[in-house]
Amino acid sequence: MSSSHQDHAYPEPAAHPNWSSRHHTPRPLTPAQQKQNRDALLRAQHTPRPRHTHNNTTKAVR
Repeated sequence: MSSSHQDHAYPEPAAHPNWSSRHHTPRPLTPAQQKQNRDALLRAQHTPRPRHTHNNTTKAVR
């Protein structure tokens, strides 16, 4: 069964121009940005994550 725009309450918005432009290549990261990303990655990998937070409403069943 094919769907048409009449199946929805609102029409789908037009795609943002940045989504459809394929001719732009992303800018390479500067060495400072690369170092910042590496440092953040290392911190995230070596920082222990909390076992639970006060927002956690589900309880583990043992």
